Amino acid sequence: MRGETRWQTGEGLLGLDDPAEWDAAFERGEDHLGTAVIGLALNCPLEAASPRIVRAMKLPDQGERGYACTAAGTAARLNGRLTPELFAALRAEGPVGTAEDAIGDTLTFVPFRDLPPWFKRRWVYVTVRGTLEHGWLRCADAVEDGRRILRGRRLR
Repeated sequence: MRGETRWQTGEGLLGLDDPAEWDAAFERGEDHLGTAVIGLALNCPLEAASPRIVRAMKLPDQGERGYACTAAGTAARLNGRLTPELFAALRAEGPVGTAEDAIGDTLTFVPFRDLPPWFKRRWVYVTVRGTLEHGWLRCADAVEDGRRILRGRRLR
């Protein structure tokens, strides 16, 4: 009864460390599978958690898929790598939407040399865009500072 209550309420699932328990809950169609897969990402080896994260990313519930993407980002943070299946699942989700943060975590915590080609292109895009935005903001700040200085001199 304790295990059934756990899946109904979601309580304690971030501490889940048994992939077989997640598999059984998946087969039963339990709720909170996305939350539980974050627990697997935190407490299990990447190779054990990865196939469950990929399956959770295909759940019909949008919120649960979002938690699965969070689990993928968590796996990237903790392990500094992802499995080919997780890379493929994140690429399929795309850089906008539920996987946006997970892809950002992957680009931040997985070394560039270990990224597959799509992620390398994404890393270059994000880096160049960030550099250009930073430069644009610095120019805008300089123009605003100049305006403020000129306005101050005209008022004197």
